[in-house]
Amino acid sequence: MSSKINRETFIRSLVDLLRKAETELSDDVVNAIRKAEAREKSPVAKSQLQAILKNIEIAETHGVPMCQDTGILIFFVELGSEFHPGFDLEAAIREAAALATKEVPLRPNAVDPLTRRNSGDNTGKGIPDINWKLVPGKQLKITVAPKGAGSENMSALRMLNPTEVGSIKDFVLETVINAGGMPCPPLTLGVGIGGSFDKAARLAKEALLEPLDIPMSEFEKEILNAVNALGIGCMGLGGSTTALAVHVKTAHCHTASLPVAVNIQCWANRHASIVLGGDE
Repeated sequence: MSSKINRETFIRSLVDLLRKAETELSDDVVNAIRKAEAREKSPVAKSQLQAILKNIEIAETHGVPMCQDTGILIFFVELGSEFHPGFDLEAAIREAAALATKEVPLRPNAVDPLTRRNSGDNTGKGIPDINWKLVPGKQLKITVAPKGAGSENMSALRMLNPTEVGSIKDFVLETVINAGGMPCPPLTLGVGIGGSFDKAARLAKEALLEPLDIPMSEFEKEILNAVNALGIGCMGLGGSTTALAVHVKTAHCHTASLPVAVNIQCWANRHASIVLGGDE
């Protein structure tokens, strides 16, 4: 297979990818919610988890978005060094976002930050948010992660002192406590540690893409157990599962700095990927 692809086929593939991300949750996320429901002792929390599972089922069966907040569109693009599409990838991604807004359909969420004027098609200055990564090979991998405002608004970043490594867990807990039920728990928590002010935030968001069924480190488990001990529970109504998973990503940072970011994701941890090109 050639590393070149047809532009219209590419756009159609992305529209389908967006539809999948908005209407279907990956098995690892669904299974994590099912396990939380099975072990939940609180009748109220259990009923909320059951409602979430029913919601997931209806969305997939009928091909409709699982949440009225279809989010802003965030793309992670891994571009192989030998992949040559033959057209402007960014322009095609933007066109696919606008087309998916009409077809899926998606709620128009992209507004000018100052005038609050809505573009009407989920595109605008800097949106979709496209993150490029150059990798070896002949393939193009695209992951879309729609991000709703309810969870994004409760996320946080703090520039800790280098001596405050022991305070990282406390900062995560403080962020979750301040969020309460507003980000629609049970949550997935992405934690970015190190890098710079903006790098830590990006690490935290990338951490949300990690499968929920991979083993967590002891540090991640420690944070998860502490978060669930808060008792905020499903939808903030109490219970044993406030978070489904905690994933931490790190980067080396300046000797005088310790950036830490917490990106909160609601129960609808939506993302989907497609790989194009490569050799048969």
